[in-house]
Amino acid sequence: MNWTSVIAIYALFWVMSAFVLLPFGIRTHEELGLEKTPGQADSAPANFRPGRLVLRATVLAGVLTTLYVLNYIYGWITPDDLSFL
Repeated sequence: MNWTSVIAIYALFWVMSAFVLLPFGIRTHEELGLEKTPGQADSAPANFRPGRLVLRATVLAGVLTTLYVLNYIYGWITPDDLSFL
């Protein structure tokens, strides 16, 4: 597998990981007992931390990419294993 392919796969896993992890650890103003700004949505996060999200997505994408590349090299799961027909 080319290194450019690994980078592309990592980027796809990173974006997917970021969207999957986005709702975890978020609290609303009501849950934290803070005042809301007039016009603010009830579901708006009060403690959004993009740095923590980036770090978590980076680690998860690294693990998933490593598993993907190792499966590519060693062939643990092949297309024949996924044939359900």
